[in-house]
Amino acid sequence: MSCMNGRLWITFNGEIFNYLELREELIRKGYDFATCSDTEVILNSYREYGERCVDHFNGQWAFAIWDQDRQSLFLSRDRLGVRPLFYCKTGDGLLFASEIKALIASGEVSGELDLYALDQIFTFWVTLPPRTAFREVQQLPPGHSMTLKDGKLQMWQYWSLSYEEAEDLCDCSEKKLAEDLLNLALDATRIRLRSDVPVGAYLSGGIDSTFIAALAKPLVNENLRTFSVAFEDTEYDESPYQRTAIDYLGTKHSEVRCGNGDIARTFPDVIRHTEQPVIRTAPAPLYILAKLVRENGFKVVLTGEGADEILGGYDIYKEAKIRQFWARQRDSKWRPLLLKRLYPYMEGMHRQSAVYFKNFFYVASDDVNSPFFSHMPRWQLTAKLKMFFSAETQAALKDYDALDDITRMLPAQYFAYRPFARAEYLETVFLLPGYILSSQGDRMAMAHSVEARFPFLDYRMVEFAAKLPPPLKMKVLDQKHLLKIASNGLIPEVIRKRPKQPYRAPDGKCFFGKGEPDYVKEVLSEDSIRKTSIFDPALVSALIKKFRQGHALGTKDNMALVGILSTQLLVDKFTMKRG
Repeated sequence: MSCMNGRLWITFNGEIFNYLELREELIRKGYDFATCSDTEVILNSYREYGERCVDHFNGQWAFAIWDQDRQSLFLSRDRLGVRPLFYCKTGDGLLFASEIKALIASGEVSGELDLYALDQIFTFWVTLPPRTAFREVQQLPPGHSMTLKDGKLQMWQYWSLSYEEAEDLCDCSEKKLAEDLLNLALDATRIRLRSDVPVGAYLSGGIDSTFIAALAKPLVNENLRTFSVAFEDTEYDESPYQRTAIDYLGTKHSEVRCGNGDIARTFPDVIRHTEQPVIRTAPAPLYILAKLVRENGFKVVLTGEGADEILGGYDIYKEAKIRQFWARQRDSKWRPLLLKRLYPYMEGMHRQSAVYFKNFFYVASDDVNSPFFSHMPRWQLTAKLKMFFSAETQAALKDYDALDDITRMLPAQYFAYRPFARAEYLETVFLLPGYILSSQGDRMAMAHSVEARFPFLDYRMVEFAAKLPPPLKMKVLDQKHLLKIASNGLIPEVIRKRPKQPYRAPDGKCFFGKGEPDYVKEVLSEDSIRKTSIFDPALVSALIKKFRQGHALGTKDNMALVGILSTQLLVDKFTMKRG
C-alpha cells in the first residue's frame, strides 16, 4: 500500500488490534483515510510519529516502510515476536521476508547451515537472535526496529520487559489484582476478535485456552467455534477435559484425533515451516489442528499461549523452587516425593528410583548462585545431545560456548531479579518467540493460512504480570494462582483446579514400526548422515537400533532422535550445505 502520491510504501504481515482507536485519533489530527484497514493506520501513524509509531501499536506485526523523501527503509517487529522478520545483506542491497525459504528462493542466499545456531538449538531449543539456522540469514529480534539508509543498517530496541515489582501492586489484595487481570484479559480478547472473517478458538482442556474461550463466547455474534486435537495415546490425551469445557461453555466444536502415524507423516512438512531443527514433535499435532481449522472455513483463532510464561505456569518454575529447597535441605527425605509431585502426569518418572532423582536433580552449593539456576537441568540435558555431533562438527565448535552468548544478551537488571523472575525472563524472552510462537504457534497456523492471536500476549497483560510479586503467580506450588482466582465462575471447577499438564506429543517412537515412512530410512541412513557430515553415522545408527528394539525410553534418546531427524530433513528440504 502507498500514500502521499507514492512517497510512502508499506508491506505488512500481521494485525494492529487497536487500529480503530488509532484511526479516530489520527482523523482528529487531520489525517484522511482512503480505506478502513489497519495497514493505512500504520502508514499515517508513521507520518505522525515517525519511527516511534510502534509505541502506539497493540498487535503482532512485521512490516517495512519505504520513505521516498528520506530514501530510507524502516522495518519493525512486534514486541513479543509473534511475527517473524528475516533479512539478509547482499552485495548491493537488503533482502527481507517473513519466511527464510523466500530468501533462499531469491538465488542470492546459499542456504548454508550455521553450526553455531545448531549448537544453540541443541542447548536452549532456540537460536539466539539475530542468529537463525542459516549462516547468511538473520532475524530482527522481537521488540526491535531497524532502518536502512545510505547503505547502512541501524537497529535498536524500542520495547523491553522489566520484572521490577511495582510497590502499588504489592499493596493490593488478591481479589483486586484478579479483577485487574480479568479486565485486561477481557479487553485483550475483545480487540483480537476484530476481523473481517469469523474467529474461532483453540480449546486444549487446560485453564488458559478455556479462560480465553469463556471470555470470547459472549463477544461473538454467533455460537463460538472451538477446535481441539486429541491423542490416540492416552498418556498425552486431554480430550475428557476438552469435552468438559465444551459442555460447560456450549461451543460448537470440532476435533481431530492424532496418532503416531499422523505425526510421522506430517513431520517433513512441519520442518519445512519451522525452518529450523526442533527436538520435540509437539509442533506436528498443532500443524494437523490448524489444517482442521482451515478445512472448517476459519482463518483466525484465539489461543491461550503465553499464560504459562507470564503467570507462572511452567513446571520449570516449580522445579527451580524445589531445587532451591534441596540446596538448603540437602539431606531432606522429601526430595524424591517432591519430584513425584512435580510431574504427576509422567508415568515413566514415577518408576524411577530415589537415587535417580537425587542424581538427576543434584544441586551443588554453587548452583544456586548461577544466573541460569532454573534452566540448567534442561540445558544440560539438551546439551548431551551434542555427543551425536560428528568429529568435524565438534572441531568447528570447539571454541564456542553458547552460554557466553546468552549471558552477553542479558540486561544488567536481570542479575538483581528474584530467581522466579529470572526464570520467567528466560522463558518469555528466548523460548517463547524462538520456539513456542514460531515452531509451535505462528508457523504451524500460517502453514494453513490460519492466523493465531494470543490475548495473554497483549503487551499490557505482559507488563502487568511482570510487575506482580512471584507468590501471586505461584503460591507455594500452586501455579497460575492469580489466573485461577480471576477465572472463578467462568470455567469448570475441574479445569480451574486441575494440576498443570503441559502440552506434549509422542516423540521418537512415532517414526518406527508399522507404517514407518520411507523418508525416515532415507534421511537417517548411514550414507545420508555421512554425506551431510553433521552427525556421527555410527552413533546415529546405534540410536536407531535402540528405537527399533524398543530400548529407547528416556527423554534424551527422544530428543536426540527428533533433533537429528529434523536437522537432516532441513538439509533435505532446503538443499543446504553445512557451513
